[in-house]
Amino acid sequence: MPQPLDALAVRTWCSLALDALGREREEIDAINVYPVADGDTGTNLYLTVESAATAVEAVFAAYETGSAAPALADTVRAMAHGALIGARGNSGTILAQLLRGMAEVLGEGVGGAAGALRRAAESAHRAVAHPVEGTILSVASAAARAADGTAPGDDAAAVAAAYAAARRALEETPDQLDVLGRAGVVDAGGQGLVAVLGALAEAVTGEAPVRHAARAHPAVTATAAEACDAGGPAFEVIYLLEAGDDAVARLRERLDALGDSLVVVGGDGLWNVHVHADDAGAVVEAGVEAGRPYRIRITHFAAAGHAEPRERIQRAVVAVVPGEGLAGLCAEAGATTVLARPGEPPASGELVEAIRRAHAREVVLLPNDTELRHTAAAAAEQARNEGVRVALIPTRSAVQGIAALAVHEPGRRFDEDVVAMTSAAGATRYGELAVAERQSFTSAGVCQAGDVLGLIEGDVAVIGADLATTAETVLDRMLSAGGELVTLVLPEDAPPELGDRLEAHVRAGHLAVDTVIYHGGAGAPLLVGVE
Repeated sequence: MPQPLDALAVRTWCSLALDALGREREEIDAINVYPVADGDTGTNLYLTVESAATAVEAVFAAYETGSAAPALADTVRAMAHGALIGARGNSGTILAQLLRGMAEVLGEGVGGAAGALRRAAESAHRAVAHPVEGTILSVASAAARAADGTAPGDDAAAVAAAYAAARRALEETPDQLDVLGRAGVVDAGGQGLVAVLGALAEAVTGEAPVRHAARAHPAVTATAAEACDAGGPAFEVIYLLEAGDDAVARLRERLDALGDSLVVVGGDGLWNVHVHADDAGAVVEAGVEAGRPYRIRITHFAAAGHAEPRERIQRAVVAVVPGEGLAGLCAEAGATTVLARPGEPPASGELVEAIRRAHAREVVLLPNDTELRHTAAAAAEQARNEGVRVALIPTRSAVQGIAALAVHEPGRRFDEDVVAMTSAAGATRYGELAVAERQSFTSAGVCQAGDVLGLIEGDVAVIGADLATTAETVLDRMLSAGGELVTLVLPEDAPPELGDRLEAHVRAGHLAVDTVIYHGGAGAPLLVGVE
């Protein structure tokens, strides 16, 4: 039965799209030959949609059980923003702009599905510096044209027509783009968009699209891949950018001269920039001149797509860390790291990719955050389905992860290593400082905006006026139960005297306790571990 294109339908769409891309990810990766044959289009699209779906779920979670669903405008804007900040690769960045175009129309409440698909195709074409036929853009345009031909206001008919037209357009891509014809494959990004549109059709019409048998594709070998992108730029550079429209217009011109596959999407001061270039440094410098670039990802194509297959190592550790400094520390200890920035927790797809990147038969996963327990469990399960033996240690803080990593011994039997790491993490009590954003009731009393909160094991134990004094109180309470080692993790910009003061405080009041200080955390003003 057809459903109205409302907030619930958008939520269902995101969930179905994620399922569809999960099923087709490996096939889409396998046929990825344009613009660079790096075999990651399916994965990039999956991560982009996962970020969009996570943002939509956050909107719904803000509403109490039993209350009305969120407004369509709020839901689609969250979807578009999630896709923008989580966009990966060329196709993922274009998909983010397609979703943004749809959100602009649906959020206004006029135009319906047909108008949304038309705006999506138009905005995606404008975002790509040099649009090419036979790509995801061609599929998007065909879908929009078909939707426009349906009766006004009939969203179910519009999305059904769009999906059917997208499938036909996908089959035509090898005839439109020579590199696809030579490889004997359809466009990978286009196939991903067909999966997303199929999910939209199912969410609105209530009928699952007919699953067609996968098209037989020849294997794309490393030699064929090299032939497809021979002579192309060496690096893929992606970053989020806070900048005004005029600065971004100048940035487009500069980046267009530096490389190819240029896609700049977004608006309202936040942009996602994607380009292939030989001089990755110049691309980042251009972003610095335009505004504030962050979440910078630089991939060397030769290393990513064309390296010789390597033998799997026996065991690896994958750790989520809340700052660049800790990422370096854990990497030096042999861990593969996933960076968790404030307000931007990693998705399960990112954890799965890190497990794959570790390239090991056995993996110990350290989420280092209570809120990531379900995400980490989903990632572990997916990796197990791919043949990797994964042990999830439910570390709730980065200091517990550091303690676990300190006793990691790759030469031990897997079970023994996991037990030792779990014991070390469990024996580490953890605390942190935070700054209250508003007045609220806590387990330690009423706090006001700006108060310093001292949390122990996740509960507010101290409310103070300044960081140092509150930190000393937290340390004393944690050490009242005993301890041999205190671990302090401070942000890079923390006052240097803070660490010295806290170390002196521990030494003065607890003579047998050692203190270790690490810099490079992010988010919390201080993390504390007591072993």
